[in-house]
Amino acid sequence: MDDSEIAAVSTSLGSSSLGDAASARGHNVSMEDDDELYYIPERRPSLDLGQELSTMETSLWLYMDQALSPAQSYCSMISEDFHQSDEMQHEDGSSTSVHLERTDSYSSCYSLDSDDCEKRTRKVRSKDHNISQLPERPELVRDPNVIRHPSLTVAFMFKTLSKTLEKLSEVDISKFKWMLWKRYPEAFNTSPQSMDLVDLVDRLLECYGLEVSMQVTKTLLEEMRKSKMVEYLQTLCLRNEVRYDLCVTLKRKYIDEYEDWNTHEEKKTIDSVFTNLYISSTCDNGPNTEHEVMHIGKLHTNRAKEKPYSHKDILSAEMMESLNTTLILTTGMAGTGKSTAVRKVIMDWVEERSHQHVSFMFPLPFRELKAFESSKVSLVDIIQTLYPETKRLRDEDYKSEDCKMMLIFDGLDEYKGTLDFHNTELLSEHTEASSLQVMVVNLLRGRLLYHGLVWITSRPQVKSCIPRDVHYEEAELRGFRDSDKEEYFKKRFEDPEQAARVIAHLKSCKTLHIMCHLPLFCSVLGDEFQRSFERRGPRAELPRSITPVYTKLLSMLLRSRTFRAPAHSPQEQRDFLMKLGKLAFDMLEQGQVKILKSDWKEFGLSAEEAVLNSGLCTQFTTEPMILYHEKVICFLHITMQEYMAALYAFLSFRDHGKNVFEHQLKGKLSRVFKGSKELELYKSAVDRSVLYEDGRLDIFLHFLVGMALEANQELFEPLCASSAKWSSLAEDIATLIRKKIRENQHPDRNSSLQRCLEELRYGASAVESS
Repeated sequence: MDDSEIAAVSTSLGSSSLGDAASARGHNVSMEDDDELYYIPERRPSLDLGQELSTMETSLWLYMDQALSPAQSYCSMISEDFHQSDEMQHEDGSSTSVHLERTDSYSSCYSLDSDDCEKRTRKVRSKDHNISQLPERPELVRDPNVIRHPSLTVAFMFKTLSKTLEKLSEVDISKFKWMLWKRYPEAFNTSPQSMDLVDLVDRLLECYGLEVSMQVTKTLLEEMRKSKMVEYLQTLCLRNEVRYDLCVTLKRKYIDEYEDWNTHEEKKTIDSVFTNLYISSTCDNGPNTEHEVMHIGKLHTNRAKEKPYSHKDILSAEMMESLNTTLILTTGMAGTGKSTAVRKVIMDWVEERSHQHVSFMFPLPFRELKAFESSKVSLVDIIQTLYPETKRLRDEDYKSEDCKMMLIFDGLDEYKGTLDFHNTELLSEHTEASSLQVMVVNLLRGRLLYHGLVWITSRPQVKSCIPRDVHYEEAELRGFRDSDKEEYFKKRFEDPEQAARVIAHLKSCKTLHIMCHLPLFCSVLGDEFQRSFERRGPRAELPRSITPVYTKLLSMLLRSRTFRAPAHSPQEQRDFLMKLGKLAFDMLEQGQVKILKSDWKEFGLSAEEAVLNSGLCTQFTTEPMILYHEKVICFLHITMQEYMAALYAFLSFRDHGKNVFEHQLKGKLSRVFKGSKELELYKSAVDRSVLYEDGRLDIFLHFLVGMALEANQELFEPLCASSAKWSSLAEDIATLIRKKIRENQHPDRNSSLQRCLEELRYGASAVESS
């Protein structure tokens, strides 16, 4: 058709213009390109072109492009932000105004009802057909040689693109959708204007994949001149990669049980054995005063209402909001599970189970910080030294409010520097070098890393060094409750029958059951039971002897002491134990639980050694009167005091030949008694024990009798100054105790003497435990 024929067709249509035919609508619209002609399909019955056009020549159809469907071709009549109108004047003077959003035409074989993102084929157009072209779009090709970082997941990319687009205004979001549809129409069947962000991002990821979706988003944001949004998107990706690498390091380092407490060859993951810990909002609760024989009243004077915490509550988003704090100090005596709680919080963050408001978590145990004590370093230097993957983080990442960093300082009691809160210089820049002491004080003051979260764990005595004007929240970790004890052994022993037997056995041995409030004690006891099952089969009878378990508990605490006081020689350690044991023995005979200030000087001891270094004692504060506070120190449990007293009596006799009961025995009785010199100690101990109706020496006697076994003496080798071997006294001591029971001079003490036989493994249910 030439121009005259086209004009004739337009005239024959009357008032119906070509634009009306293309749209099948009667609205007054204008077209964007007045040069483009559209093929009008024969399937539209409403068009009557007359008989003279019924044999329309089809050879020229290849010069025409099919119009898109109205939903794809026309924008909303009410939108004026991004669309322009052109008027197409016809020869008859009528005009049709059409709002068109034109993209390059595609083959009509593509189904508009399909959700597939297949590539549509462009139709061939004539070279001399002049059509205005869209700006060139970047090629969406993923370089196959570039290795995708493992942190780039669908979940992360969906979250990141959504967070980025959420920061745009409604107008910018609308513009972004329009540009997306105009530049990349193959992803959409209809205009994305009606899509919410969830569907929009989901559609992008479905059609283009991870890298290309991010490339599309960055390209459009750059065209919209949203450079800050592009930078924000890149920042999220960078932080995600650093976080992933950090998580790999932390998982490798903290996935197992706390290695200092693990005495068994088999390593278990922290998740497989971790049991909820008893964390209280009230502090200064003192030690557990439960006892198998004696009744001991509470030692603390707390009157505040207690609020229980979980390890997941430590610096959680809810805690920070309700308490308005970014610093929490968690105290607890040795063996209550402070380091275990730290490991669990770290692993929960790594596995995205808790603390997801925290972008980066940096464990900085003071045992590792000792390497920086002699030099001036900045906080960033320490973090980058311990975690090299953080070197990619920028300075603004440490200052950004939306990039929370949580620093975990485990074991403040291991820090030997002076915490001077009044004369320490101000430090507020994380890049400024200073001494470790200045850094710790300023972290506690909340001056360093303003948006950071700080969690510090320590043994109780350190709390008294922190002044009252420091704003922090405190909590006390108190170990296991009764239900937690059972849950621990159910996890420790995978065989339900073995776990049930262990729990039943513990309930039958009250001292062991009480001491299981310490997770460390549970770990040691679990190892003992595990060895019994391995050596004697799953039906093995479990040991009732308490002496070897306490001996191994002491060994674990002394191992920790070598980290805190490495300069002490083995002889100095023996001297310390003997002095502390003598103090324990004198207090036990006097019925005394609290260690007085005068006692430290009298016995040549220091509270720092007993509380911080060895962990055998604990400190808490009482308020016997209003506005009067008193610091109290005692053993971590009364049975530990009884054990130390027995150890003192045993080592005094073995190393020095001294009977601690000699001054209490009449000279005539000692001359009349015939037998080995070693047996004199046990004869005097039994006689002395039955005299106390309150049973204050009952458990002491159990320990002393258990120390006579050769298997237990092997455990004492590192503590003994003499290498001389004792002959086996078990049978002689058992004969002595049976004779005492038959005499029945103290009927109410017979049950305690029977327990001594069990300790010697002469009881009905006593078996060898090691």
